[in-house]
Amino acid sequence: MGKMCIGVDVGGTSVKLGLFETSGTLVYKWEVPTRKDEGGRYILEDVAASIRNVLAQRQIDLDDVMGAGLGVPGPVMPDGYVEVCVNLGWRDMNPQRELSALLDGLPVKSGNDANVAALGEMWQGGGKGYTDIVMVTLGTGVGGGVIIDEKIISGKHGLAGEIGHIHVRDEEWEHCNCGGVGCVEQIASATGIAREARRKMAASDAPSALRKYGDSVTAKDVLDQAKAGDAMALEVVELVGRYLGVMLAQVAMTVDPEIFVIGGGVSKAGQFLIDVIWKYYDHYSPISKNKGKIGLATLGNDAGIYGAARLVLD
Repeated sequence: MGKMCIGVDVGGTSVKLGLFETSGTLVYKWEVPTRKDEGGRYILEDVAASIRNVLAQRQIDLDDVMGAGLGVPGPVMPDGYVEVCVNLGWRDMNPQRELSALLDGLPVKSGNDANVAALGEMWQGGGKGYTDIVMVTLGTGVGGGVIIDEKIISGKHGLAGEIGHIHVRDEEWEHCNCGGVGCVEQIASATGIAREARRKMAASDAPSALRKYGDSVTAKDVLDQAKAGDAMALEVVELVGRYLGVMLAQVAMTVDPEIFVIGGGVSKAGQFLIDVIWKYYDHYSPISKNKGKIGLATLGNDAGIYGAARLVLD
């Protein structure tokens, strides 16, 4: 079967793992629960034991594995050092080094989970065939990852790609989770879209299909009703598209990717959403018609394991 590589995507609830051929073919994927007790001290032990178990089941020797890649939910320094992963309880540790030791010195490389997911989309997903991509993940928050020349750009402090916290709205008064105000995450995340819909409903008496959901309205409700032609839902989607367009234009002027790949739960709205974003992105970047296109991510929740495995191949 030749050399294999392993992708590990550490999440707050479960750790996703994938066994890959170095060509990018996913051979087998599985999950283990994330044991967060005692400061997350068992997470890597569980991962290592699980890897050994799967390799044994599939009669693959550890020597046939090139290495393992590790995506973690927090800033990762170039040497693998992690100051904090709030959702895991990790503080002041080097998970890359620890996992390598648990696997008899197997080479391990690590990165921030959003950056790693972007690398996965570049390798085998919506960014396949491109070397310079920016991934935008529209989920509970807004995440991002910047890949230039097939390499993750994480910056000197691990902050590169934190595009959800680019300031776009001056008149915002509520604070974002990051402590700032007017972040694109506050408007374009699933949480933000629902909040904008509640604000719209409270600000007018106009009839809308959104009113049947009341304060329980979700981003999916908004996007579904917008597709069905509801005026208020369309106003919310236009607002979301405008601020995402502003953000993408700023990023395009900074790193000029070949393509923006839009992923996360909100991206399930598909081309309908892309078209709205493109309209504003194009409007706010008039300097050139020759600029990064916008496409959809294709790997879903597997992007992290693909990207983690790809880390090993550099």
